[in-house]
Amino acid sequence: MMLLLALLIIIGTFSTKIATKSGLPALLIFLAIGVIFGSDFLNLINFDNAQLAGQIANIALIFVLFESGFQTKREELKSYAGPSMTLATLGIAVTAGVLGGLIYLIIRPGDIFYSLMIGTIISSTDASAVMMIFRKNSIKRRVSSTLEVESAANDPAAILLTMLMIEIVSGNTGSNVGIFITKLAWQLLGGLLVGFVLGWIACKLFNYLKSENKGYYYVLIIGVSIFIYSLAELVKANGVIAVFFAGYNIGNTEFTYKRGISYFLDGIATLSNMTIFLMLGLLVSPKQLQEIWKEGILLAILMMFIARPVAVFLCTLPFKFQFREKLLLSWGGIKGAVPIVLSTYPMLHGIDESGKVFNIVFFAVVLSCVLQGTTITKVAKLLKLLVPPVPRSPYSLELLTTNQTDVDMYELPIEEKDLCCNKKIMDLKLPEDVLITSIVRNDKLISPKGNTEIQPNDILFFLSPINKKKVVSKILRHG
Repeated sequence: MMLLLALLIIIGTFSTKIATKSGLPALLIFLAIGVIFGSDFLNLINFDNAQLAGQIANIALIFVLFESGFQTKREELKSYAGPSMTLATLGIAVTAGVLGGLIYLIIRPGDIFYSLMIGTIISSTDASAVMMIFRKNSIKRRVSSTLEVESAANDPAAILLTMLMIEIVSGNTGSNVGIFITKLAWQLLGGLLVGFVLGWIACKLFNYLKSENKGYYYVLIIGVSIFIYSLAELVKANGVIAVFFAGYNIGNTEFTYKRGISYFLDGIATLSNMTIFLMLGLLVSPKQLQEIWKEGILLAILMMFIARPVAVFLCTLPFKFQFREKLLLSWGGIKGAVPIVLSTYPMLHGIDESGKVFNIVFFAVVLSCVLQGTTITKVAKLLKLLVPPVPRSPYSLELLTTNQTDVDMYELPIEEKDLCCNKKIMDLKLPEDVLITSIVRNDKLISPKGNTEIQPNDILFFLSPINKKKVVSKILRHG
């Protein structure tokens, strides 16, 4: 079994090359690998334990959401906080409400609350799929950043609402509605409180560790992530919200060995996503999908063409988005890991013993990945929202240190319009404590000298005090 699991991970890793060339989201490839190795095809791994799958997925989601929060930059959140956070909260509720209503009227799987539960399960967009696609393509920043921040921040709302609907469907809300609402409010506010407080403490711990063995910093971040989630759950707050906002707080604070931690979190989140989709691919039965494919297709159509656009157009009313930008925001609501994981929750609570909800949601998510994931660039081009690509370096030069420092290494692509173009480094009025260490030109790394002339499409690496990063960028771009 261990040999097969290791083989799955290796195949999954190299399958990302197929995803890059084909334009398919890598997560969809992971799903396909799981299905192929499962009981209905090669039958090498027979996995049908939904409860175990839910437990493993919940642990994996801790790292996925923590990394999503960690990578959400305060500047982007501030710049696009209005539309992105509105979509991440109100947008989830609107999507769930519209989709649940349509499911009740057309598919009729049960009562209205059961339909709303299904709508809530599939309401969130996937951070991994969105970021993977949008960062690979040069799409207008206002649209891409709004979608990226929304997809990173909307999982807590979807999970919270899903748990609420499951409680209602299960009849566990109790007779005292006031107590139930109080508990719900504490889950949200308590999660925020635990996340921000423990995130602040975690940064202090990293600065206090001062270990020459870099591996201990990786061990510490794993312990911190799980501890934050577990403590929030222990005090009856929402662990998902706590871990996301702890990641956000930590990611926007300077602390010892932050850059190394960032790379490690990227790796562990990638492994977690891969684990979730490989496992869910093993769990699903294609033979059972034959029984629900009509409902799956209908759910995907209602979601992509009605519920998501209604939510986007409604939530962006206070913000000055163009019509074509709203269309791309609508089409960019790609589904992924969280809806599939949430679709296991009804099984765990005994209200989807046949697994029908899981199969329908699984089918709809796959269609979303295929249709939206592979066509988003073409839609952006059709809507004239593609922008010239920014040069990307094949090299990565980083300052990794286990001691606190107020300097860091930064990367800056140079465009033809920048005032530093065609000027010698010695002629630039850079601060004395700033050093241009390397230049990437035509995919080659060169060591600059004072008389080296900066050219368009160069990528500069410069060592600078953290508080002077913006000043240096301004000098190089605007003089």
